[in-house]
Amino acid sequence: MSDYQAYYLYPANLFADRQPFKISTLLGSCVAVCLYDRKLQYGGMNHFMLPLWNGEGLASPKFGNVAVQQLITKMIQLGSYKKDIVAKVFGGAAVLATGNKGVTVGDRNIYVARQELDRFDIRIVAASTGGNLGRKIIFDNRTGDVFQKYIKKEKK
Repeated sequence: MSDYQAYYLYPANLFADRQPFKISTLLGSCVAVCLYDRKLQYGGMNHFMLPLWNGEGLASPKFGNVAVQQLITKMIQLGSYKKDIVAKVFGGAAVLATGNKGVTVGDRNIYVARQELDRFDIRIVAASTGGNLGRKIIFDNRTGDVFQKYIKKEKK
């Protein structure tokens, strides 16, 4: 454990490195995609807030379609081949009680994450998405393991 560095991933960001890191983040309706290179044994994670970038302004990793593509690009820049990368997907909860029973931003974020990974031929090997509780996740980028803890809602 001592050879690991800690990295907190803020919303609308991504991080990947070949050095050992424990990457952590907090998710509500946001989604995090963890990518892991099974051959080179390292990985990275993104944390996006909204599903789709509309093409105006900066192509930010705040948007799922941009964040997934940018994380894949970062992994390839670090030496990965797409065929060696697998994904784990987390988040997309309906944490705010809106009374709206339709499709939530979390639902759309989950859909975009899955759609983009499929588009790039990256297999999802694990997922914990949806529901109505937030999550804290810690991604071990050396092993590909993800530790998850649900965030309980406090009663007012």
